[in-house]
Amino acid sequence: MKNIKKFINKDNIWVLIIASIICVMLYSIFFNVNPDTGDREYYDAFKFIIPGLSITFICTIASFGIALIIGLFAGIGRISKNTLFKNISRAYIEFVRGVPVIILLFTVAFVIVVDVAELFNLSGNQIPMILRAIIALAFFYGAYIAEVFRAGIESVGKGQIEGGESLGLTSKQIMRYITLPQAFKNMLPALGNDFISMMKDSSLLSVLAVNDLTQKGRLYAASSFRFQETYLVLTVLYLIITLTLSIFQRKLENKLESK
Repeated sequence: MKNIKKFINKDNIWVLIIASIICVMLYSIFFNVNPDTGDREYYDAFKFIIPGLSITFICTIASFGIALIIGLFAGIGRISKNTLFKNISRAYIEFVRGVPVIILLFTVAFVIVVDVAELFNLSGNQIPMILRAIIALAFFYGAYIAEVFRAGIESVGKGQIEGGESLGLTSKQIMRYITLPQAFKNMLPALGNDFISMMKDSSLLSVLAVNDLTQKGRLYAASSFRFQETYLVLTVLYLIITLTLSIFQRKLENKLESK
């Protein structure tokens, strides 16, 4: 009880506000009944939309994994002494930053992926839309994660690198065994924020007809005209997901800091 009283102070009133909003929304979903028809309209919307949760997580996790690989190479390229590698990385990052995300999704899904498929004698129709969506989202976030890697790598003291050189380690070995492990701890908050942002931005994949939460909501609203119920359900689902991820991120950060 003392811990609860200690936590609930003027600086944490926002937690109570958010919790109250979620409770009201959840009550509406699971217990609200239309007095005229006896229908559970919010729950009906929830049942239709919730299967899209698995697609949302699949797209987010797969895209983030690919974006980490892209970001790692592009981030290293940004600080590389190789002029070609450095300029290609910089061009990629600036290109992505200069194009709105939704335009980039269309460009990657309907132009770049199709053109690359044709190089391998494949038809664009043979590439599932969910795969195109994952590639497009990863391509976009890879540029931002690249800057996270660049900043994290540069945050490692030069003395650590010089120490590795004195032991006779190559540049690749220093990066793998010394720089990246230390940089990861500094990068974790930013990477966590990018993952949460990607989870929210995955809702944009509905424009590619990927059956995620948002697309399921759009389909339900279009067929039932129950816009209030549909978007309240979507709001509470995304809110719960992002808050849960934020709590997990903070706990992971505290655990690493305590080591």
